[in-house]
Amino acid sequence: MDTDTLRRHFLIERLFAADQVLLTLSHVDRVVIGGAMPVSQVLRLTPEPSFRTEHFLSRRELGVINLGGPGTVVTDGTEHALAKREAVYVAMGTAEVTFRSADPASPAKFYLVSAPAHARFETVHLPLSRARTMQLGEAAKANRRTIYQLIHPDVVRTCQLVMGTTVLEPGSLWNTMPCHVHDRRMEAYCYYDLPADARVFHFMGEPDHTRHLVVADGQALISPGWSIHTGVGTEAYAFVWAMAGENQDYTDMDHVQMKDLR
Repeated sequence: MDTDTLRRHFLIERLFAADQVLLTLSHVDRVVIGGAMPVSQVLRLTPEPSFRTEHFLSRRELGVINLGGPGTVVTDGTEHALAKREAVYVAMGTAEVTFRSADPASPAKFYLVSAPAHARFETVHLPLSRARTMQLGEAAKANRRTIYQLIHPDVVRTCQLVMGTTVLEPGSLWNTMPCHVHDRRMEAYCYYDLPADARVFHFMGEPDHTRHLVVADGQALISPGWSIHTGVGTEAYAFVWAMAGENQDYTDMDHVQMKDLR
């Protein structure tokens, strides 16, 4: 695939638009990736016609992480106020999901990932204080970062969705290097907190046949289970990672040795 073909199949270039819910359905594990950015009105999550279901979440679960100003997610009448980087897990069978911002001048940006579900668990608001936190990397390798596991088996029960955010320290540029694959589940990355003139070079492909995509702030990538997923930025950044598939074990991965990368 050339650059244009790679971007068409794996990169979601537009996630957030004022007063719109933008969604992309991928046949990689049937995930839906999108964004809701309420400014002057309340936004509603409406059923995707191809689902042939009464509600969007009739047979799905949903993870939401706020990447903007403060806002509220309302699930069947229950309000969940989210500050930046806070999350809510929305259970299968939830009939109504709406989004609103606290301040139109600083709108919320709700990043959405949905996966098929087989059972209904509890809808849970997840502030950063509830996250399972890990600090990894070292300054000498430019990869000091903090991982916040929000929608995670040790935090909340889900069918298959696992989701959280990683924040790189100033001066650190690399994430997930040395890299790995995990064929038991796909992964999606959403890069954020990048200045307008900064970029992340996201590497994907099979370990012996890699490709890269140049990614800007507020864009997302679909990474199939057979693909590596690692990146380096022109400066420090943050990203949301989300996984869906057979195995929810965060440590389940097949490591790739540096000598095998091509």
